Amino acid sequence: MNLASTLQPIDYQESGIVPGVEDLFFSKSFPLDSHFFVRKYLQGIPVSEIHFAEKINHFQVIEKNSFAALVSVSKLNEFEEINELFEHSSRLLDKSGLIIGYLETYVNRKNKILEKYPHLLSQLIYRFDALLYRVFPKLPITQKVYDFITGGKGKLMSRVELTGRLYAFGFEVVDYQDIDNMHFFVATKISEPIKQADPTYWPIVKLKRVGEGGREFKVYKLRTMYPYSEYLQDYVYQHNNLTEGGKFKDDFRVSAFGKLLRKVWLDEIPMIWNWIKGDLKLVGVRPLSEQYFRLYSEELKTKRTQTKPGLLPPFYADLPKTLDEIMDSELRYLNAYARSPLKTDITYFFKILKNILFKGARSR
Repeated sequence: MNLASTLQPIDYQESGIVPGVEDLFFSKSFPLDSHFFVRKYLQGIPVSEIHFAEKINHFQVIEKNSFAALVSVSKLNEFEEINELFEHSSRLLDKSGLIIGYLETYVNRKNKILEKYPHLLSQLIYRFDALLYRVFPKLPITQKVYDFITGGKGKLMSRVELTGRLYAFGFEVVDYQDIDNMHFFVATKISEPIKQADPTYWPIVKLKRVGEGGREFKVYKLRTMYPYSEYLQDYVYQHNNLTEGGKFKDDFRVSAFGKLLRKVWLDEIPMIWNWIKGDLKLVGVRPLSEQYFRLYSEELKTKRTQTKPGLLPPFYADLPKTLDEIMDSELRYLNAYARSPLKTDITYFFKILKNILFKGARSR
């Protein structure tokens, strides 16, 4: 099907459907090099099943119940509430329906500035731009001022945050490409949106963990990952698997600054508050997310929930390398703790201290 010749110009101000591929969609909104990328996924879909939208109200006021594809012809940075866009898209799309869009990411903006200005000037402009469009919109203190001045538009985000937002609203990314310093993506609907998809942007984050009795509680940590990274945990495990020490291999969700925090162990300092509150004890198994907890054997799951997790896990006493070794290490600790709690924690405490001070045991 020749999509360009099939779509006819109409009054999109009233209908919400952008008039004609050649008239607006390709020539005015998307960079020329993006035509083939977008056309590849729309080819073969009936025109009546494709909805082109430029503004959020083009997604809101639609009589048709479902579409096979939704295309945002405005870059996502121009939407005040991107989550609202994804929520409407999920409602309007059939199962396995496509959402196609583009935005300017951190990397796109940085490259654009570095290419446009001389080296020293570009470095100064980039740092000011990052403060204005990356930091200010995400801090409660400056967010209201930014929204008042800009109407909430122009915010930048990382590719990781975009992907996390899509997964939070039931989409799976099937393809992406950077074209003319813009990040284009295609995602397919795989499920309904996850409730309460509203992560914080604060430096200190609260993460859900499985605690004593199997109850869910939140641990405090310094942010080391991009926002919305928690929605990508299953994806990272499926595609990256685990590396030495039981961490995810090549975890793209961790920022450069986050890697530094983990290397010097600063990211776990806020967990002291969990210890003071009584969520954790000083020595004990590491508090795990629900996704990671599911990887454990049934025996270990049962024994883990019979006691509180700890601030200093047996991992730093035994320094295991694989998931099986980690589970064996924790099982030995839990069995010993069941027989003699105080003696076990004292023994492990000094062994952990020795490995941290003299063998350089650190979080990764």
